[in-house]
Amino acid sequence: MNSSGNIYRNLDWTVIGCYAALALFGWINIYASTYSEEAAGIFSLASRSGNQLIWIGAAAVAAVLVLMFSSRFYKTIAWPLYILSAVLLAAVLVFGHEVNGSKSWLSLPGGFAIQPSEFSKIATALCLSKVTDSFGFNLSRTADFLKTAAIIIVPVGLIALEPDVGTILVYCSLAFMLYREGLPGKILGYAGLAILLFLVTLKFSPFVSILTAIGIMGILRTLTSRTPVRTFLIYAAFITAAAFLPRLLATEPISGITGMAPEYWLLILTAPFLIWFIIYNIRRKIQGWGTYVLSLILSIFLILSVDFIFHNVLQPHHRDRIENLLGISQDLMGAGYNVNQSKIAIGSGGLTGKGFLEGTQTKFNFVPEQSTDFIFCTIGEEWGFLGCIAVLGLYLTIILRIIFSAERQKERGFRVYSYCVASIVFMHVFVNVGMTIGIMPVVGIPLPLISYGGSSFLTFTLLLFVHLRFDLERWK
Repeated sequence: MNSSGNIYRNLDWTVIGCYAALALFGWINIYASTYSEEAAGIFSLASRSGNQLIWIGAAAVAAVLVLMFSSRFYKTIAWPLYILSAVLLAAVLVFGHEVNGSKSWLSLPGGFAIQPSEFSKIATALCLSKVTDSFGFNLSRTADFLKTAAIIIVPVGLIALEPDVGTILVYCSLAFMLYREGLPGKILGYAGLAILLFLVTLKFSPFVSILTAIGIMGILRTLTSRTPVRTFLIYAAFITAAAFLPRLLATEPISGITGMAPEYWLLILTAPFLIWFIIYNIRRKIQGWGTYVLSLILSIFLILSVDFIFHNVLQPHHRDRIENLLGISQDLMGAGYNVNQSKIAIGSGGLTGKGFLEGTQTKFNFVPEQSTDFIFCTIGEEWGFLGCIAVLGLYLTIILRIIFSAERQKERGFRVYSYCVASIVFMHVFVNVGMTIGIMPVVGIPLPLISYGGSSFLTFTLLLFVHLRFDLERWK
């Protein structure tokens, strides 16, 4: 334990103030989201608000205890905590009970339940902090990169078996931390390209997606070519001519003799140009052409795999929600019901909201899961646009303060942990708010410190206050 009497002198009270404001506001809105004339009072243990108050109290005690231990203590327990979290994630696959299509909860005596995937975020962040702080660590070195990737992949793999898509998205946010620590930016670019091609294939067709991949390759080649005008004209002419291929294949008598989808004809036409591209670059001894060719081949492989991934890997409710999000199908009484009602609630709040406990969408339970995943629509309806901006401002303040202190840390491990926390908080807020306003698929992810749930609230409390404890080290 740290015996210093000045432990609180240099604490970031701005972060603590934002934390307290979000916790209080969340507690009030949990009560509002479950309110009715016959409902128990806000302090009643028979209500969700009463249970949340218990978790807030327990988290406050945990926060004080976290600050009392030295920062070295958390590095010492990093690996044991990581192994324990992996064991719990494996145990939930055997002994867990299913909630909303995901087996991610472990029952405890007394009617309580915990979600190991929430606590695994803390263990993973601490473990990454310890590993990256080792002497001579360099993320650009293959061995160090694989070690770091393995720490992230193990919990992600176990969570994928539950499955819990929302938590997997949160782990993907750790790429921001890796980028800060030296991960090449092109890897993030490849990830963004993969997501873009996946969505374009679903929304339009594999043919359009392949043309998109060729177009992106053409833009990059134009920007790096010694003859940008000629390069641009070649790609533009090819894409323009290829765009008419589906219409040509649909005309008589060609439509009766082709027997192949347009995307396969496009690949046949692309092959000679790709061979010419390879030979041309080899003869001219131009560097970097292999990256373009490999990227295009992998992109085509991904595009042709989208149908299999979508129908055989994703769960039915995930497919329905993605199709509703992309406008492929509209099921306002089924998969799209929650988002539609959420948007109605937020839109009806206007600038200043209808007032506390006055939300009709909230009061009459039009939106399911309104105290957990969709609590932001309660805020939008009762507190309006200004209330939403205030909440997002508190989150933004926390994230920026964490990044501000991380950049001033003397030890890499402390900086890495802080970036992990900032990334996790950002992804939770982005996905949760995004799905309530209809720009992200519904994946079941809580709004930090506001949504009802003990596991989530305690996890974010521990994440933030371990960061605050590490932040004190930069003042020594």
